[in-house]
Amino acid sequence: MADAPLIAEVLNKHQVKATFFAANEPTRIGDGSLGAHWAAWWKARAAEGHAFASHTYDHAYWRGDAPAEPGLPPRFKIRASAGPAEGREVIWTAPQYCEEIAKAGTRLQEITGQKPLPLFRAPGGKTSPRLLAAAKACGYDHVGWSPAGFLGDELPSDRYPNDLLLKKALKDIRSGDILLAHLGIWSRQNPWAPAVLAPLIVGLKARGFCFETLREHPRYKAWIDAQARAIPAKPAK
Repeated sequence: MADAPLIAEVLNKHQVKATFFAANEPTRIGDGSLGAHWAAWWKARAAEGHAFASHTYDHAYWRGDAPAEPGLPPRFKIRASAGPAEGREVIWTAPQYCEEIAKAGTRLQEITGQKPLPLFRAPGGKTSPRLLAAAKACGYDHVGWSPAGFLGDELPSDRYPNDLLLKKALKDIRSGDILLAHLGIWSRQNPWAPAVLAPLIVGLKARGFCFETLREHPRYKAWIDAQARAIPAKPAK
């Protein structure tokens, strides 16, 4: 969350709406990105019209599919980078992974008062067909990013300086691309935001682009609308 206030300021100034995928990760200030300290920040973003979705609560990386067992739900090798199981590889069932997605969404809704989108982004973008099918079966479609939309804010500054990243993005981004940036990267010595974010927005607008949340993306709009109309299943008695 190091750059979060600056990013919010830039987005608001240029009237750009984003979709925030959130996990409860450690922060330099406060009690985690979804903790009490940052709750007001998230609530303010909701008031500005941004959208929200899950990044898994404990930033849980998929590490591989575990061997299938007859009659049992799919299982996955998971290593979280936050939370009580941080750094340990564990085996989760499909329902456990779905609970992890839902937990971040529930916390976002508690903070913002806004229902998150029925979407999620797997940490690192790491998935498998089996994982994606399991998530979709419990109501979550996965969102990656476009090749040109990898904005490079997590790359080392010495080899990928800000001016290089800006020029590449302005040259390569096309209509419909999903762009990826973070609310702060501890390892990058020369912060990407707002140094690149502001001129990137200005430059893309000059090329005729506009910005929308994923509610309006043609790849996801029908799914989001369908999930909103779906009747929740009644719990088994």
